[in-house]
Amino acid sequence: MPTPDFILQLRSKIGHDLLWLPGVTAVVLDDAGRVLLCQRADNLHWTLVTGIVDPGEHPARTAVREVLEETAVVAEVEHLAEVYAGGPMQFVNGDRAQFLNLTFRCRYVSGRARVNDDESAQVGWFGLDQLPELSDYHLDRLQAALRATGVPEFVR
Repeated sequence: MPTPDFILQLRSKIGHDLLWLPGVTAVVLDDAGRVLLCQRADNLHWTLVTGIVDPGEHPARTAVREVLEETAVVAEVEHLAEVYAGGPMQFVNGDRAQFLNLTFRCRYVSGRARVNDDESAQVGWFGLDQLPELSDYHLDRLQAALRATGVPEFVR
């Protein structure tokens, strides 16, 4: 995923030091109970739609924006499903970050799922019994969204 401009500006001042960043995961479900997934262009792993919250942006708006930007699908947030603080990570270029992730359960509104930017190699709808290989991280976010009742889970 391309690095947002505000992070590039921060990196020019702090180098590779650890950044605490807000991120979102959008779990988009259609009326048939299928989930929308993206295959990342950089490593070909299948994932849920994710993104970094821009400064001043409401996280639910980020989720909807990222879904549209990456898949051409219009979605609507139903619930904040989970709040998850991940551990520190290091990127290939040496940048270090730690994400506070907000997982949103979203409902499909309109649009035909397709690759809509250079972040994804493929985009598609998958039945829950026909998922491609997903990391434990993404499986956990998916399960949290499927359990969502409107009261967020706080992962400790």
